[in-house]
Amino acid sequence: MKTMKVTITAFISYFFILLFCYASISKIIDFEKFQIQISESPLLNGFSEILPYALVISELLIAGLLCYRKTQQIGLIGSFLLMFIFTGYIAIMLLTSENLPCSCGGILEKMNWTQHLYFNIGCAVLAIIALALNRKYSRSADEDSYHS
Repeated sequence: MKTMKVTITAFISYFFILLFCYASISKIIDFEKFQIQISESPLLNGFSEILPYALVISELLIAGLLCYRKTQQIGLIGSFLLMFIFTGYIAIMLLTSENLPCSCGGILEKMNWTQHLYFNIGCAVLAIIALALNRKYSRSADEDSYHS
């Protein structure tokens, strides 16, 4: 059972590594466009100077944390928090705004806002699943070493 938990957690971690690397590289490639899109958002325009850099750095940092077993739990927490924030942002924008500038990069830019909301909810759920499995695996590994 431990092997299955580790495999599922690893798969979800790899998914987030790919997602965050892809998203951040897409933003870096056309960084000026990304900055403009952030500044056009009614909720984010006050943060348009620092937010584009913070998002790219956060995505790459979380992807890096997910690469190593010792930092995987922190990376999964970061993945959940980032997806939770992105999901909340999209939900607020859908409820309050008619002008919906998309600052996502690459293929994610092709989704409409509702599809993007569901995608982000799915990603947040994946992060929760991985966190739960990783926590249970870590706890049982700690208990095994404690009882040895």
